[in-house]
Amino acid sequence: MTYLETVNWMFSQLPMYQRQGKTAFKKNLSNTLTLVKHLKNPQHKFKSVHVAGTNGKGSSSHMLASILQEAGYKVGLYTSPHLKDFRERIKINGQEVSKQFVIDIIKCNKAFFEANSFSFFEMTVGMAFNYFANQKVDIAIIEVGLGGRLDSTNIITPEVSLITNIGYDHIQFLGNTLELIASEKAGIIKHKVPVVISETQKETKQVFLAKAEINKSHITFADQLESEAFKTDLKGNYQTKNIKGVLQTIKILQQKGYNISKSNIKKGLLSTIKNTGLKGRWQILQEQPKVICDTAHNKEGLSLVMSQLLNETFKNLHVVFGVVNDKDLDSILPLLPKKATYYFCKPDVPRGLEVNQLQDIFTDAGFKGESYNSVNEAYNDALKASNKEDLIYIGGSTFVVAEII
Repeated sequence: MTYLETVNWMFSQLPMYQRQGKTAFKKNLSNTLTLVKHLKNPQHKFKSVHVAGTNGKGSSSHMLASILQEAGYKVGLYTSPHLKDFRERIKINGQEVSKQFVIDIIKCNKAFFEANSFSFFEMTVGMAFNYFANQKVDIAIIEVGLGGRLDSTNIITPEVSLITNIGYDHIQFLGNTLELIASEKAGIIKHKVPVVISETQKETKQVFLAKAEINKSHITFADQLESEAFKTDLKGNYQTKNIKGVLQTIKILQQKGYNISKSNIKKGLLSTIKNTGLKGRWQILQEQPKVICDTAHNKEGLSLVMSQLLNETFKNLHVVFGVVNDKDLDSILPLLPKKATYYFCKPDVPRGLEVNQLQDIFTDAGFKGESYNSVNEAYNDALKASNKEDLIYIGGSTFVVAEII
């Protein structure tokens, strides 16, 4: 099979949560353990940092990878979902896994994958771990896909665990309170492995403290510590919280013997996009009219993004907006500005919420806008309707952003 045929097979044959939703969710790690055993347990052959959280885990993972790259390490980076190409999920020092590797691992293991009905994510995790082991990375930054306790990545024993933020997302799987969601995220805390919490929240603090005590894990709440102020090339005021967790995670790695200088930290944070290729975080696509996209898609993430958006200077605001069908719109509608023109669209995935349904919900809540047949059609109409003093915001879903950038 060609690379395109291989990826299409992966998407069509294997359950994929990001595209399908609940039907792809697995409730234990038995499949993942079966898979990595077949691959000769690659997860034991490299050092790692495990990163979980509702918001900020992607940005934090990329910042950590960038800093370690600047320190001269060969750094694996596993993240999800991808925006344009599947290979974005698996990188070493910012370079995506080769198309040939993806083709070969599927070709060699296709019968095994089919016989065991592995999910898309399970198989992708196995592929990433196999690649990092084969390439002999010094350390890999592993981002949790969903939750923590039952996530396929949760078979590693990392140098340090980082939990960024807890918010209401994927409540059908993780629970409908912050305490329950935190309990799932806390599942990545391992025996005597230090854990860093980026943001102290009164509802979740005791959950993390209790889990750390059970596991005899040293726990640090990064936002409670005094730390030097560093800047990053990742835009968005919300990165300030992420940086604190990143800095404390790096400090623990330094204590474990990793040679990371202050200069490495400073340059790594300022070169995150260049070093890792991260996209979609307060990304400015053009000026006049200014176009900003952001992958924030839940209450906590959108709250921070909308606050920053309304601090921008513009004449008229245009919002290209689409969501997936399990999104809790009741929690995010109050965050969105009504003084704007909306361009409603459906992201091109099975989970996408039908655009007419989305428009009806917004119209009933007092918003004004029109529906479009595609994300690109909505965006192009927004561009046509804007003048150079206007601002266009694109968001609501990772998949909406992916179709634009």
